[in-house]
Amino acid sequence: MKKIFFLIFLFFLFISCKDTPKPIVSFYYWKTIFKLSETEKETLRENNVRKIYIRYFDIDLHPKDTNPIPLSPIHFKEIMKPFDVVSVIYIKNKVMLKPNLDIEDLAKKTLGLINEINSKNKIYSKEIQIDCDWTLSSKDNYLKFIEIFKKLSQKKISATIRLHQIKYFRKTKIPNVDSGILMYYNIGKIAADSSNSVYDRKIAERYLKSLKKYPLHLDFALPIYSWAVHIRNHKVVGLRSKLNVSELEKDKNFEQISSFFFKVRHSNYKNGIFYEENDVLKIEAISSEDLIEMAEDLNDHSVRKPNEIIFYDLDEFNLKNYEKNIFEQVISCF
Repeated sequence: MKKIFFLIFLFFLFISCKDTPKPIVSFYYWKTIFKLSETEKETLRENNVRKIYIRYFDIDLHPKDTNPIPLSPIHFKEIMKPFDVVSVIYIKNKVMLKPNLDIEDLAKKTLGLINEINSKNKIYSKEIQIDCDWTLSSKDNYLKFIEIFKKLSQKKISATIRLHQIKYFRKTKIPNVDSGILMYYNIGKIAADSSNSVYDRKIAERYLKSLKKYPLHLDFALPIYSWAVHIRNHKVVGLRSKLNVSELEKDKNFEQISSFFFKVRHSNYKNGIFYEENDVLKIEAISSEDLIEMAEDLNDHSVRKPNEIIFYDLDEFNLKNYEKNIFEQVISCF
């Protein structure tokens, strides 16, 4: 009898020690027109991607009457049949800060536009994601919006979560959603110094220990984008998308003065932006080594494995900066 019990114990120990399934690879798509390039399609095929998080529209306040309005809704030029589509709505925090906000009306109109886009493009979306960096001042409106929207939609609802909302969740509260997506980027401060605002491990480490205490199940979103911090007279004047080191190295109007800093040699226009002579561009990018480091740190501090890792964002400009198996390398860390 003892031998039987011992064998049963070993069996269950073996089952519990078996590797759990690795997270799946997913992507955010953050353009206003959905049309995939061949490189983007190849990336989806090679990583067996079945789920794409597509930004449907932003919600901002009208400049005149300060009522919430949708901005830049998505236009589909590609059939979505092979993929599960998650409709992502980005709501600016100032919308939730609006006094006397008609939350029920906002929820109804938001869902109405999502349904309209889906109907027009023959998309059945099982999940909707609300992306909003709510604060202590806006949390009551935000949490109420989530409650109303969830009841109206009758779908799975996920929400983006920032590191500060995890560490101070007893104050910022937890939205009543089915799951959360930790946005593990835009961690630092955008500045004219040598720091990287997209990812700073020292800053992230201040928050990582709180992951084990956070009650909501989390998946992770990791960055694969780069941008340039535009500096004039030692002050930040803006962020410039779709710029990286290799792009500026090829342009004779820019002189590389250090690893990630470029100085404008001659006043010029690039990608529709005017740069004055002696302006400086600081490239902030994420290396393959950074991605592996992020994944290992998140795994070390998580109680439960994520179901998926979502990369921001699916764009040929971003993809060409990484080796083809980088996404496989990242999920192997969990």
